[in-house]
Amino acid sequence: MVTSLNEDNESVTVEWIENGDTKGKEIDLESIFALNPDVAPDEEISPSPETPPPPTPACVKINKIAKVSVGVLPYVTTNLGTGGVGHWEQVFGLFNLILLIRARVPVKHSDLLRRKSNCVKEVEKLQEKRERRRLQQQELREKRAQEVDTTIPNYEIMYMIRDFRASLDYRPLTTADLIEEHRICVCVRKRPLNKKELSMKDLDVITIPSKDVVMVHEPKQKVDLTRYLENQTFRFDYAFDDSTTNEMVYRFTARPLVETIFERGMATCFAYGQTGSGKTHTMGGDFSGKNQDCSKGIYALAARDVFLMLKKPNYKKLDLQVYATFFEIYSGKVFDLLNRKAKLRVLEDGKQQVQVVGLQEKEVKCTEDVLKLIEVGNSCRTSGQTSANAHSSRSHAVFQIILRRKGKMHGKFSLIDLAGNERGADTSSADRQTRLEGAEINKSLLALKECIRALGRNKPHTPFRASKLTQVLRDSFIGENSRTCMIATISPGMTSCENTLNTLRYANRVKELTVDPNQVMEGGRPNIHTVNQLDLLDEEWLSMSPQRDDLKLLCEQNEEEVSPQLFTFHEAVSQLVEMEEQVLEDHRAVFQSIRWLEDEKVLLEMTEEVDYDVESYATQLEQILDQKIEILTELRDKVKSFRSALQEEEQASKQINPKRPRAL
Repeated sequence: MVTSLNEDNESVTVEWIENGDTKGKEIDLESIFALNPDVAPDEEISPSPETPPPPTPACVKINKIAKVSVGVLPYVTTNLGTGGVGHWEQVFGLFNLILLIRARVPVKHSDLLRRKSNCVKEVEKLQEKRERRRLQQQELREKRAQEVDTTIPNYEIMYMIRDFRASLDYRPLTTADLIEEHRICVCVRKRPLNKKELSMKDLDVITIPSKDVVMVHEPKQKVDLTRYLENQTFRFDYAFDDSTTNEMVYRFTARPLVETIFERGMATCFAYGQTGSGKTHTMGGDFSGKNQDCSKGIYALAARDVFLMLKKPNYKKLDLQVYATFFEIYSGKVFDLLNRKAKLRVLEDGKQQVQVVGLQEKEVKCTEDVLKLIEVGNSCRTSGQTSANAHSSRSHAVFQIILRRKGKMHGKFSLIDLAGNERGADTSSADRQTRLEGAEINKSLLALKECIRALGRNKPHTPFRASKLTQVLRDSFIGENSRTCMIATISPGMTSCENTLNTLRYANRVKELTVDPNQVMEGGRPNIHTVNQLDLLDEEWLSMSPQRDDLKLLCEQNEEEVSPQLFTFHEAVSQLVEMEEQVLEDHRAVFQSIRWLEDEKVLLEMTEEVDYDVESYATQLEQILDQKIEILTELRDKVKSFRSALQEEEQASKQINPKRPRAL
């Protein structure tokens, strides 16, 4: 059906029904007349091979009606009313008649003279552009195929990254840059691609264009399987690229903290990241195969500057002695790396000071003494094989440089090589030891972040009891003269992209939380929510241990990352660790007790006498046995409870539904 006549471009609009749907099209009059020359206008048409013959006399009447109807149409469109419908029927009937004539009159292909509608022309233009673009892309692919080995996996992603980097303005960190003073400093270090990554032709997806920016080129894929890059940007205090040396990293991170301990302060510097990302290299020193040059690590560089500072006149007169400790935290237990890995106890005294009972402090006189201790400690640190590293660190290693004046603590510098953050995800393993190991790492990293958060915001409560790591570092998170530096180490390979993003998000949250203390108040009022939350916790957990109190607070503050099932599991693990310590302590006390043996020996010697007092013997023996039974029964009950806790931990591990860390 013809639905309208378009005078501007001399065309008509037609509609038809196809499979129940109404469809439409615009047809120009010249095309109609070219296809149906018998109904064309009766004007003079110059003869040419491309124009149709003039209309026959039989069609003159129809042509006249067509001309009249074109003039009548505006009148009809402005006078639609009771009588307007008839005019519309005449007009549309005319053009439908034309279409019918077209269907009946045979048309030769040589008579075709078509003027395309604007819509058709635009479609054809788009098709032409599309074809040209396809040809250009094909030529570009062929050109690149000649330049690069197309057998390289993800070579298209490689070109996307290369093109993106070509548009950047690079201004990397240099020794000429100023060292800014931060109470909490967060920086990122990228390592080079290692031999394994190079052999598998892994792509470098990390770009550090400036001294404080890190970019991750994360490969993505659309629904139609088209690949593209999602370029994510993070900003920190410092960003070190893969050409940066340990000395350069030390210059901007740990070195500014050395003076803090001479000013009666506490300093903490820790390396955080995925296994194989360069934490141990940064803290411990350069590797040459399996051999490590400890003199090039932050441990040794910090010790070197401590001894240099001691020679300065204003510190030399203080008569300070330097001591060092080296211990590791594995599955919630503390081991002395300088004393044949002796197991240590962590206790809190009446002054709320945390004491690591039995930890040996070794006096050091020079940097060489420190290097020897580091070598001894590294040789017995707990490690295990992973896909990223043949000797992966499964524990947190804490090396401390302590200044003492006349026996009293003057300052302390804690340098920490944390366990790989991806190990914290192993909380649903079938192996209990792996579960406990992963749970402790996961919990300690969350607690570390929240303790730094409390330090940055001067919060009234620090949840340091939530993990052994933060418990032994408690004095580093309190006091006005405390400074912290975090070095987030990242792997550059595309295969490590997810773990790298998790590391950067963690570091980003740590830095994001370090705000000006004056901004903690909103409108001059304190944060009522936090205060009330602590009050509620005190009431609700009054009968619970301080460790579980802080654990609940920790999980509430990280509800985006800790599911209810994961919290239940952490609670079960914490209870298990506490009960294990109690059982071992009681068992050791029973085993080491010789009082009973001495009493029984005296009692038996009494029976050697001819006229010994039988009643006295029986009474004393009964008392000894009652004491034994009471103590052993108590120990037996604790062992039963401990076995129940083991079953609860196993059941809780099967219910874990961990939440993914939110992207920041």
